[in-house]
Amino acid sequence: MSGPIVDGGVSRETMELLETYQELLVKWNSRINLVAPATVEDRWNRHFKDSLQLFTMAPGVPQKWCDLGSGAGFPGLVCAIAAKVAGWPTKFTLIESDQRKCTFLRTVSRETGVRVEIISDRIEATEEQGADVVSARALAPLPRLLPWVQRHISGNGTALLPKGRTYQQELEEVRDNYAFSLEIQPSEVDSESVILKLESIRDA
Repeated sequence: MSGPIVDGGVSRETMELLETYQELLVKWNSRINLVAPATVEDRWNRHFKDSLQLFTMAPGVPQKWCDLGSGAGFPGLVCAIAAKVAGWPTKFTLIESDQRKCTFLRTVSRETGVRVEIISDRIEATEEQGADVVSARALAPLPRLLPWVQRHISGNGTALLPKGRTYQQELEEVRDNYAFSLEIQPSEVDSESVILKLESIRDA
């Protein structure tokens, strides 16, 4: 990333945009339930730093990144901000069925000047995206999630999926139906969480 490096390797320009994002999150969360109220005070670690981990795991510079069930924009919009500062030409598409959350996402996009495509529709009904990177955070267990990932990922794409303490059980539940290469990255912000990096996803 360009510019002086500040918190945890994040550039000053990125931090300034993320601070604008955080202010909007606090303001809007009092009106609509974007994130659990208990996590707002520690929002930097719980949501923003947690999301930035996925940006650092992206393979090269993807042409298209699709974030499923974006909610308040984690991790998709955070990664879009980091990508803009890094000078990436990546197109980010955020899929979110909740109209109010889409309005919030558009507000953050406008206030930060980071352009993203926001699709207000159900993941399974949206046109297939063919994305190089597909991300999804706190959306669904792997047995439900992988069909959605498959729908929107390109043939040689990468899925980046943050998971909590049940991730090993979820992996076991999909092994009979799916084959994939797997890298497990421990989370930097939660000792019980990981990020699953899946590639070559196909039906078993």
